[in-house]
Parts: sequence; structure tokens; C-alpha cells
Amino acid sequence: METVELISLTLGVAWASGINLYAAVLVLGYLGMTGDITLPPGLTLLSDPLVMLAAGFMYMVEFFADKTPGVDTGWDALHTFIRIPAGAVLAAGMAQGLEVSQAAEFAALLIGGGLAATSHLTKTGTRVLINTSPEPFSNWTASITEDLVVIGGLWASLHYPWLFITGLVLTLLLTIWLLPRLWRALKRVFRAIGEFFSRKQHPTGAMDSAHPVAGRQDILRRLYHDAGKDPKHPE
Repeated sequence: METVELISLTLGVAWASGINLYAAVLVLGYLGMTGDITLPPGLTLLSDPLVMLAAGFMYMVEFFADKTPGVDTGWDALHTFIRIPAGAVLAAGMAQGLEVSQAAEFAALLIGGGLAATSHLTKTGTRVLINTSPEPFSNWTASITEDLVVIGGLWASLHYPWLFITGLVLTLLLTIWLLPRLWRALKRVFRAIGEFFSRKQHPTGAMDSAHPVAGRQDILRRLYHDAGKDPKHPE
């Protein structure tokens, strides 16, 4: 592979690992097994059938967990300790193909971890907000879209490296703009959840106990209203 393709794939695998690590490992392993890419020495084990079988099994587990509201949030929280370190290690492993110094490999490790953390936190925060919707279809749509984006993104990073790098830079700029808004919305989600359980434990009157559904609807309306507030006017 040319240098730009290796750089693109290094960035791509780190970014993809933060969204769906097992899909990223499967794609890399498949590309290495079919000869589409020559994996660096440290990552040749990804093409091993045992590794691909394990990644495939975990991908199927995530496929269903990721589409179940509530379960997906717990799954994402657990994978905070898996996706980010794995993204860093995969990026450093890909950097070995550039035949760079150990310092450059360590830099790739740091950048890879940062990219994986960014994509992971964006996904996790977005999913928490999506879970406030009572219907499951938005959750399924988001999950399937993420899987397709990971597979398509890694394919593009190999075959259209400059296009992928440009798209990644634009995505990071969008994420920088989006993360503060996600954080504010998440704080309102958790505050609303706390208020909901507080009402259940300490009923304030007959009106609340007679209309629990209305109370939940009020909370959801507040969430959607508050999430769209202007960031220049904090609470």
C-alpha cells in the first residue's frame, strides 16, 4: 500500500473502532485474508480464522444488543473500556506498516485513542438521546446506519484515501460542534430521569398519581425542548 493509504487506514480503523470495534476487526481481517491489503506484522493475527470467528461472534452479540433500547446504553458504557484502548492499539499496529520510529508509533497510539474516544462518546451520547423516543425504529435505524458507516468508511479509507481523510476532518469538526450540545442534552436527560423517580418515591399529590403518563410526557417534552436551546444562553 502507498503511504497515504496506510495513513488513511490507520485513521479509519481508530475512528471505526470507537463505533463498532468488532466490525472493524472483521473488515481488517477479511481484507488481509483476501489479499486486498497487506497487514503490518503486528496485525497479521487479525486474519487468523480463530480471531475472525471470535470477532464475528461478538459482532452478532453487539448486533442485537445495540438495537435494544436501554441495553445499548449499558453495552456502550461497558465498551468505553474496550473500544478506546483497542482503537489506539490498532492504529499503532497499522502505523508499523509505515516503517516509522517508535516515537511515531506512539504518536499513532495517542491519535488512535483520541479518535476512538471521540467517535465512541459521540455514539454513546447520541444513543442516550435516541432512547428517549418511545418507539424502537429510530434506535434500529441508528444502529444499522452505524454498521454500514463503519464498513463503508473502512472500504473508502483503503480505496479513496483522500476522500476519506477529507470526510473524517469534516466529521471531527462537526463532532467538536456537536459534543457540547450532546453534553447539555444528556444532563437534562439524567435530571429528568431523577425527577421521574423522585416523583414515584415522593408523590406530591393526587394529580401526579392520577396522571403518571402525563408526567412522563411532560418530561419528554422538556427534554426535546431543552436539547434545542441556544448554547449561548446557559441554564
